[in-house]
Amino acid sequence: MSNKLTAGFIGLGLMGKPMAGHLLAASFPLWVHNRSRAAVDELAAQGAQPAASAAELAAAVDIVFTCLPDSPDVEKVVLGPGGIAEGARPGLIIVDHSTIKPAAARSLAATLAERGLHFLDAPVSGGQPGAQQGTLTVMVGGDAAALERARPAMEAYSKAITHIGAAGAGQVAKCCNQIMVAAQMTALAELLIFARKADVDPAKVVQAIRGGAAACWTLDNKPERLFAGNREPGFKAYMQAKDMGIVMESAAEMEMPLPATEVAAQLYDQMLEMGMGDLDNSALVGVLEKMAGIELLADSE
Repeated sequence: MSNKLTAGFIGLGLMGKPMAGHLLAASFPLWVHNRSRAAVDELAAQGAQPAASAAELAAAVDIVFTCLPDSPDVEKVVLGPGGIAEGARPGLIIVDHSTIKPAAARSLAATLAERGLHFLDAPVSGGQPGAQQGTLTVMVGGDAAALERARPAMEAYSKAITHIGAAGAGQVAKCCNQIMVAAQMTALAELLIFARKADVDPAKVVQAIRGGAAACWTLDNKPERLFAGNREPGFKAYMQAKDMGIVMESAAEMEMPLPATEVAAQLYDQMLEMGMGDLDNSALVGVLEKMAGIELLADSE
């Protein structure tokens, strides 16, 4: 067997399952645990070892990766009955790829440090396509030495890993990332419907502006999908809305106004109210369609 760290992965959803698959492809011995069984069985068929609980998994590995929906889920899996801390040996590294509140990450790191365990908050950017392609960007808070031990495994599914600072710093960076993502998605929705309302071809507008000062990732990656009528998720809107809640709650704790981000957060909440939570975060354009009374693809061929 190789001298690679034995890894465990908990949370095998749209992001976690392909990330775990990359660890297997890179020949890391891997244990897996998930609330639902199908993803566990799929990875077990590829060579992973199933674990009946997070505690059982933690007892068998050197490093645990988690990719879970929100702060309470991470806290339960890490510290709850049958959780990671219950089975962990001193020195275990826990790398949390979930997007959670910075304050929650700091609290978890402090609690686990008292038990001789390392906790790295390591949220990712790149969505499901990045997870599938192994090209995620990872922003990390926590002990630098623990990160260097974990880095070879993390490189199996990442193109860039940046140590931001102490515990919680990775989640602060993710909040900043989501501020920019929401701003871009909101601007994209507004400019597309503005052009359509003015009876100008939005596709030609995008072609004209993406090479100038308006150039950004969103203009490069989202318009063609929307013009094709494809609003299926690369990153679901309800997750974007959840992340915006984390941003706004964290800003409130710091007594800092985020006026533009507050508007974007409200628009994502409207998406959920309109039943569009399972669509892509770029499908925010649907809210603007309702507001303006015109559809993006109206009168288009």
